[in-house]
Amino acid sequence: MSSDQITILVGTTKGAFLISANGNRSDWTVDGPFCDGWPINHIVGDPKTGTIWAGGGGDWYGAGVWRSTDGGQSWDKSRLTKGTMDDWAANDSDFAQMIGWTEAPLPFADAFSQIWSLNYSHGTLYVGTKPAGLLASKDNGETWEKIEALSNHPSAESWNPGAAGLVLHTIVPDPGNAKKIWVGISAAGVFATEDGGATWERRNRLSNAEACDHHGNDFVKPHDGETGHCVHNMMRAPGDDDRLYQQNHHGVWRSSDGGRSWDDITKGLPSTFGFPIRVHPHNPDTIWTIPLNGDSIGRYPPDAAAAVWRSRDGGDTWQDMRDGLPQKGCFFTVLRQAMAGDTRETAGIYFGTNSGSVFASIDEGDTWDEVARHLPTVLALEVLERT
Repeated sequence: MSSDQITILVGTTKGAFLISANGNRSDWTVDGPFCDGWPINHIVGDPKTGTIWAGGGGDWYGAGVWRSTDGGQSWDKSRLTKGTMDDWAANDSDFAQMIGWTEAPLPFADAFSQIWSLNYSHGTLYVGTKPAGLLASKDNGETWEKIEALSNHPSAESWNPGAAGLVLHTIVPDPGNAKKIWVGISAAGVFATEDGGATWERRNRLSNAEACDHHGNDFVKPHDGETGHCVHNMMRAPGDDDRLYQQNHHGVWRSSDGGRSWDDITKGLPSTFGFPIRVHPHNPDTIWTIPLNGDSIGRYPPDAAAAVWRSRDGGDTWQDMRDGLPQKGCFFTVLRQAMAGDTRETAGIYFGTNSGSVFASIDEGDTWDEVARHLPTVLALEVLERT
């Protein structure tokens, strides 16, 4: 993988794919599937070494992390928990031989079923699991340590699962401070550590609690002075002021103090529901999101016409970007990890759909091109740029 290439890392229900382009972000090519067809919930890369990690699994496979150090040509699998196939193979030698199974100890037995998120920062690889937990590896995924302080948070017994289960789906490190990390858990909310994971603080408070409905009892919805615990995706803005944005089950929110308080910036969007959110790599006021038509009425673009909505003023106002996107009969969904961006001065924005398409914009959302189609359901996108 040369330094003038850009690669979209794609996790799908049937393995990982790599979509590569030249330095002009054109002439896209698709390679894959990789990872033996495992469901890949998230996939990330290290821009310095080019190493790629893909995490996923499920009830059948158990949970695991795949690693490639040669641009996707070969992959090593690290299984962390067992799945149904292990139980079958242990009791059926013919089946065991058919799938090439051999009995081996797994570091976390049956403690969780899937890897849901990954992040590599400050020399540490973090993964989030289902049920919600956080693991860390200091040796690129060879060995793992569970961050027990998060699992043992005083609120843990009250955590409720979202529709996809109780999952830790978003990991947001501070690029300038290895000890500061935020995570998003559905449906328990935002948690933050400033001491490397030794202690964690729950951060869901509204900046204006009086404006909130205090009479609701649904943990998903804003009530009792909180945003609602079903955070869908979250990202830190560039800069030193710990500005965060989140797409919640009920609205888009901005925090100017590292999540200690949140402002509702949904006004101007066509709905409160959506999954991903993206922040410009250099401008903390520019963000993108993809509203869907609602929780229980289809979860597709309003009026079946696709649009990415962009704000240039931190969410105070919004503009819909539609050029190149389908405007009739569009019923796809864009999931929480399925929107990514590159770090060019004029930022590229990318998203994948549950109908197997990947769209790219190299002009910050003004225009869009479909760079891949007919993939399996896209679960996650990230961008790898070699530095």
